[in-house]
Amino acid sequence: MKLKATLAFAVLAFGASFALAQQQGVSKNEILIGTIQDMSGPLAGYGKQARNGMLLRIAELNEQGSIHGRKLKLLAEDDGYDPKKAVLAAQKLVNQDKIFIMAGHLGTAQNMAAMPVQFDKNIVNLFPITAAREMYEPLNRLKYSFAATYYDQVRITLPKMIKEKNAKKVCTIYQDDDFGTEVQKGAEAALKTLNMELAEKTTYKRGATDFSSQVAKMKAAGCDLVVLGTIIRETIGTIAEARKTGFNPTFLGTSAAYTDLIHKLGGKAMDGLYATMTVQHPYLDEASQPLRFWANKYKTQFNEDPTVFSVYGYIIIDSFIQAAQKAGPNLTTDSFIKAMDSMTFEPDMFGSPKSNYTATKRLGNDLSRLSQIQDGKWKVISDYVKP
Repeated sequence: MKLKATLAFAVLAFGASFALAQQQGVSKNEILIGTIQDMSGPLAGYGKQARNGMLLRIAELNEQGSIHGRKLKLLAEDDGYDPKKAVLAAQKLVNQDKIFIMAGHLGTAQNMAAMPVQFDKNIVNLFPITAAREMYEPLNRLKYSFAATYYDQVRITLPKMIKEKNAKKVCTIYQDDDFGTEVQKGAEAALKTLNMELAEKTTYKRGATDFSSQVAKMKAAGCDLVVLGTIIRETIGTIAEARKTGFNPTFLGTSAAYTDLIHKLGGKAMDGLYATMTVQHPYLDEASQPLRFWANKYKTQFNEDPTVFSVYGYIIIDSFIQAAQKAGPNLTTDSFIKAMDSMTFEPDMFGSPKSNYTATKRLGNDLSRLSQIQDGKWKVISDYVKP
């Protein structure tokens, strides 16, 4: 009897250790997290900031404790914002480095290219840094998204702004690609609820630097509110051209334009711009003491000011920590998914909205709020706007 009991215990112990050994990226003392960022291409600033935000939260965890005895290690690869390089980066992280999870990969096309590599090896794509609907649609057990889509940002926010500004003629200028089309569709859906139609819609090719013809068209149409499907230099270029010609409608951008680079590069002309957003830009002199403390801690560690992308990186890892803790000591892809599918994340110091996930709901929330550039800084001016 004693021999049988000893053998049974040995079999159970071996089975548990074998199961643990079989789970890629999880050892007795460590969990490997992978991320792919642009660290050498057009969005290198964003990519480096997101990675630094991740590193800050990982350092906090590793200094203060662990996840059931395991520390975190981040492995970051650079794709230069190139989908082809994203595939190579994913192959290295998944097949060679053998990560447990992919977190915070930057870029829509880059995620679309890399996800098949991950999914082939049962690797979760957690909270990619893009507001594209493809990050949670179609439903896939390995997809989780945290970013309210560009479509929803405009669809939900625009009707309220039209009423507040008493706008009569709404126009759009948008990038001629998937990103811009999402913004355009959101604007059309919003206007439909008010029985309105666009007075003018204009597009530009990615990489354009001259927006004079588009601005002239919108001015001629008498637009008093312009929805911007633009990112950084296109936002600055459009508004600067409009100011120069005496065209001063209300400008509404999305989270793609919610960056300190707008007012730093565009100057005084950018005052008055509205943008939808979720997490707050972490200025070093922020009135909120917790946020100010965090921003200065980041500055001390990385010798640069934090940005909203630093916050994204930090939040993504913090959310992973919460879900992995809930998953328990035997961390596997299945146990992590089970935990995530019952997770509720409460609002944090950055102003993130409450979000929750289920087996059939893989976008945490669809809410955004408004900020406006006032005196050269983004100021939060609304609570979260519900449909």
